Amino acid sequence: MKSIRNIYKTGIGPSSSHTMGPAFAAKSFSEKYPDCESIQVTLYGSLAKTGKGHGTDRAILEVLSPVETEIIFNTDESIPLEHPNTMTIAGYKSDEKIAETTFLSIGGGEIRTKGEIAKTEKGSDLYAENSFSEIAAICKERNIRLSDYVFEHEAPDFRNFLGNVWHTMQAAIRDGLSRTGELPGGLGVKRKAQKLFNQRHIDESPQTKENRLVCAYAFAVSEQNADCGLIVTAPTCGSCGVLPAVLKYMQDKNSFSDDDVIRALAVAGLIGQIVSTNASISGAECGCQAEIGTACSMASAALAELFEMGIDQIEYAAEIALEHHLGLTCDPVCGLVQIPCIERNAVAAMRAINALSLANFLSDSRKISFDLVVETMYQTGIDLSHIYRETGEGGLAKLYQHK
Repeated sequence: MKSIRNIYKTGIGPSSSHTMGPAFAAKSFSEKYPDCESIQVTLYGSLAKTGKGHGTDRAILEVLSPVETEIIFNTDESIPLEHPNTMTIAGYKSDEKIAETTFLSIGGGEIRTKGEIAKTEKGSDLYAENSFSEIAAICKERNIRLSDYVFEHEAPDFRNFLGNVWHTMQAAIRDGLSRTGELPGGLGVKRKAQKLFNQRHIDESPQTKENRLVCAYAFAVSEQNADCGLIVTAPTCGSCGVLPAVLKYMQDKNSFSDDDVIRALAVAGLIGQIVSTNASISGAECGCQAEIGTACSMASAALAELFEMGIDQIEYAAEIALEHHLGLTCDPVCGLVQIPCIERNAVAAMRAINALSLANFLSDSRKISFDLVVETMYQTGIDLSHIYRETGEGGLAKLYQHK
């Protein structure tokens, strides 16, 4: 299994698979073929169908500038694709094609070239274990925590890396809470994070206050993402608000240190990387269950680590969170990461806290393993109709346009 660094990528939203990934692909191509006088980029599948709303063309053009670049949105469904997020970049010199590469944007900003092994690339792995059960067995045998296991495998500067991740997440919350107005894209969606946060002086029950604050933080980060702000994938741009929201709330409420949060981020990243390795974190491949479901699972595991729960309780929290997002569709209205994405981050953040509570009391009665739910999520995603996998052809994306 690869480094957990792959789960946490700092960059500009709104989509890790539709803006970050294509931008990385364009950068890789331009660095390999610097002599191109003109470039043609052809987008296929979900990249073609929702790329304009996501800003795929903008992200690519920014990277390839000042080279003359043509972008083609090819929505021909008869073309066989290795992955729903496929793009081909061709370079020309004196009107002659000198290079061509097909890239797959597999989620979370990760890219690979066509034909490259998708799941585990031997030789680049830091972890010999690929499943939660394998990792848990080692940790129990050695009597160490999951976070200890992670720090033993990652590079010496990994704690500093996670410290920077947490710093960026907090900055996204602060920036999101400071902003008002309408998000770009034409839907007329207004920022709501500040309004939610500013109601904190209202006399209300502790449960209501918790709900409102957690949702305010999730809205803040998600709105920054929708406005092309700086965020951290966790595991994707579209689901970037869940993990920072619950960590910020719990740190403030319980006075956890930044070191405590870094341990929690390590466990959350481990959960995300297990899903990415054995299933998918791509909405175009497996629906929103792969994005928001994984984010909720990561957040639940992170909270369980914060409260120093046992490995079985951490697994149960992560399992509950992912299991109860099974079948969740990806149907962004107009291809924008706004409806239903922003509210969905807030709902998943609250669900992560609920999963933590259940795991605290019921872990000894669980019947389903985390690995089984990951496998189930992947199969469910493959079985989902393509119109519910980030194509803008079904669900809210379709019906909203008809109203």
